[in-house]
Amino acid sequence: MNKHRPLSPADFAPAGLVQPRVRLATSGEAALLNSTTAAAAEEMFAAAAADGISITLASGYRSFATQIATYNKWVAAEGQAGADTASARPGYSEHQTGWSFDIGDGSGQDSFTPAFATQPAALWAKANAHRFGFVVRYPWMFHERTGYYYEPWHLRYVGVEAAVDMNTLGVATLEEYFGLEAAPGYR
Repeated sequence: MNKHRPLSPADFAPAGLVQPRVRLATSGEAALLNSTTAAAAEEMFAAAAADGISITLASGYRSFATQIATYNKWVAAEGQAGADTASARPGYSEHQTGWSFDIGDGSGQDSFTPAFATQPAALWAKANAHRFGFVVRYPWMFHERTGYYYEPWHLRYVGVEAAVDMNTLGVATLEEYFGLEAAPGYR
């Protein structure tokens, strides 16, 4: 999904949300993922820990109601144009599917800023997440294609086969991989 491909219905709520057995930096609905994503996250977080890297689940599932509140906070702070580059409109958020989540390292250092890309958790995820079926959904310098500025913390589960294929081919975005038009703005 992207700014041209919303959820249908807009208030979609996935079945089978579970709390993965990983280090959490959140609670409530934000600690939930769909069961497939949760299982892959557990494997990935364990592999990172074995490599001495601490990764936390900072924000998982967001309900339609939560996304309304999140988006409206961005609009109040940045105006609608600014909000549209930093937060998905309700019904357009990957978090609402249970297939995406944000990571942190537990320190809070550079959380949810582009500088997080230099933290060990982000570096490890960028180099290894594909092995577990994840991609960094909003990569550096692809905002004209994805519609969002760089988010080194935002991972999207696409399955091991697709994630490894994207990594091998050097394909940075799902739009390119699936042959979708760029979605820099809402229609």
